[in-house]
Amino acid sequence: MNINAFFILIFIGLIMIYVGFKPLNIAKQDFKDVPLFELESFVLHELNQEKLITIMKGSKAKRFADKYRVIDIDYTDNSKELLANIRSDIGLYRDKKDIINLVGNVIYNREDGLVFESQEAIYNKKEAIAETQKDYIMYREKNEIIGTSLVYNNTNGKVKSKNVIAIYQIKER
Repeated sequence: MNINAFFILIFIGLIMIYVGFKPLNIAKQDFKDVPLFELESFVLHELNQEKLITIMKGSKAKRFADKYRVIDIDYTDNSKELLANIRSDIGLYRDKKDIINLVGNVIYNREDGLVFESQEAIYNKKEAIAETQKDYIMYREKNEIIGTSLVYNNTNGKVKSKNVIAIYQIKER
């Protein structure tokens, strides 16, 4: 075989490879919300030099770069004058903003007996404000309030609500 025929044969082979085989097309994937780690049955404590500030418990959690996604969240805030506890099926805690988005069977308890229940709520830890735009029920002892939205400030005790129905038991002297 002469050298020209050899190179022509190699050239034809390369053309067949180029035409016959398609390169593997790998789609570019964007991984924005990849958990850094996952926890099961955990308790997270936040302390300062003086006292225990918060406790967050859950049955499962995923830690992302800027948030925790917690299943069966039980969050206790001891940073204000009155201790507050919030429980929910799912909680999304954004630690840079100190905001917790709660979904499913939300129950907010305050140390003095005030309780409100809703299906969704947002709790701002810095300002100690619990807020819901869903139907809620709030009660303390025999007093009961039902409404369609709520903004409750744990610092000053002020409540804003819409479409309120209240049952208030007047104390006898």
